[in-house]
Amino acid sequence: MWPGNPVNELTLQNYLRGKYPKENTACEWKEFKNLTHAVSGRKGADIASYLSAIANMAGGHLVIGVQDCSLHIVGVQQLHDYTPENIRQRLLGRCCNLNSEGFCIESFTTSDTGKTVWVFHIPKHRPRLPVYAHDKAWQRLDDALTEMRQERLEAILNEPIDIQDWSAQTVLGATHADLDEQAVDVARQKFAEKHRNASFAEDIQTWDLATFLDKAKLTIQGCITHSALLLVGKREASHFLPTLAQITWKLAGEEQAYEHFGLPFLLTTTQVLHRIRNIDYKLFPQNQLLATEVSKYDTRVILEALHNCIAHQDYQLRSRIMVVERVDRLVFENAGGFYEGEPEDYFSGEHTPSRYRNPWLTQAMVGLNMIDTMGFGISTMTLSQRSRYFPLPDYSKSKENKVVLEIYGNVIDENYTRLLLENQDLPLNTVMLLDRVQKRQPITENAAVLLRKQGLIEGRKPNYYAAAQVARSTGNQSDYIRNRAFNDGYYKDLILDYLRQYGSASRIELVALILDKLSDALDEKQKQNKFRNLLHSMSTRDQSIEKSGSLHKGRWILRSFTDAIP
Repeated sequence: MWPGNPVNELTLQNYLRGKYPKENTACEWKEFKNLTHAVSGRKGADIASYLSAIANMAGGHLVIGVQDCSLHIVGVQQLHDYTPENIRQRLLGRCCNLNSEGFCIESFTTSDTGKTVWVFHIPKHRPRLPVYAHDKAWQRLDDALTEMRQERLEAILNEPIDIQDWSAQTVLGATHADLDEQAVDVARQKFAEKHRNASFAEDIQTWDLATFLDKAKLTIQGCITHSALLLVGKREASHFLPTLAQITWKLAGEEQAYEHFGLPFLLTTTQVLHRIRNIDYKLFPQNQLLATEVSKYDTRVILEALHNCIAHQDYQLRSRIMVVERVDRLVFENAGGFYEGEPEDYFSGEHTPSRYRNPWLTQAMVGLNMIDTMGFGISTMTLSQRSRYFPLPDYSKSKENKVVLEIYGNVIDENYTRLLLENQDLPLNTVMLLDRVQKRQPITENAAVLLRKQGLIEGRKPNYYAAAQVARSTGNQSDYIRNRAFNDGYYKDLILDYLRQYGSASRIELVALILDKLSDALDEKQKQNKFRNLLHSMSTRDQSIEKSGSLHKGRWILRSFTDAIP
């Protein structure tokens, strides 16, 4: 029977009973007489929810315009403004991860009674990609829809993926002429550095181009791979890649800017690095006379994060890699969920992944000394942040189809920073728990008991906060309360360093720099007063800064800048 052809109700009824004889996890019968609010309306009871539930099993069919349980034709009486074509587009937009291939709607209208029946053909979810409606994954349990049970979700997320490695696929028509000469030269240098102790080390510089590219796993038997184009391909060769081969740097905040960086990634990651603004901070531990100076960001951490994005990006999702620079942090985003385990599994460096999304690409990047495949990359970033007394790498905003890594370039909680400064032998697991506390992320009751016994946290669940341990241990409670914030010199140095680096700053920029570093013991009004007093002190008593321009729209600058102006 062909949709759209004239057919009487009895013939259609017999067709439906023969084609869709039973309701189960692969088939649903629903009346949905009125589509006005039925497409994406009540959670767990609308068409979008049923599509999610059926797709999350083995795929199947949803028949609407028929009685539930009997399949008796009643017809869809109010189509609203929907057609089989536009309802498909609407549902693809409402059902995250729903595969467009194989998803279609058949429409039947009886010639004698004028009743309309639609049949939705729903493909099975793609491997490891549950289908969502209303931000929830659904499944059919007995005769009802329910939010997906944990065991079903885990079964989907752990499905084997029997697909060819995209990064190893060769590109028809691409030749050595499509590779960037400078990138290839740098690749050879990096390869030689990585293999300087290998038996063939002395031969690397004598290899011809074809031999080197094969040895470096950029080509396969002389054929250009997707990996080769990503790492050393010319910018104009991106047309060979069926994906968006691009890294975008974006400056977010009062100042806004962006820049796109294309191929070859081996070179452009350094260009992205140079776009990121970096300054030095001074930290003042209470048990030392001299300040500790640290940079806002560690260059190694930035490159490690960028290279991880390149290595683990799901290029078949056709998304760009994003690097968002905010006032207090860098945010790295790449398409595709975290591939094996949880990010925190790799903080200690003891966990090694057993599989990779892009095996050929990761091998090439290891050979060029861009990453390692032993699980040390995240550990390297973690230890760097810890050694500089900053918050640890944060993956908490990641989603099922996107990895989001936040690298902080400032202090969130001065007590956490002091604890690291003054207790440098704290176990990493303890530091990880304290990091969750300062970020207002939940910790278990057992973890809270452990930290409290060591005098590392205070407060009541869930509002724990890091304690200033050294001050507590003296028993001088008034000193403890008084010293919970850094002294004024710390905040003044932050402002001066910022102005030396960037020349000037608006009040909003300085508020963003300072306010979240003030003690949690202060309320918002007290923080604003503290900030205002700092500026007043620096501009009148210290005479280190002054405002240039109008009273309300002027920018703060170093006083020495204006002294030099004739």
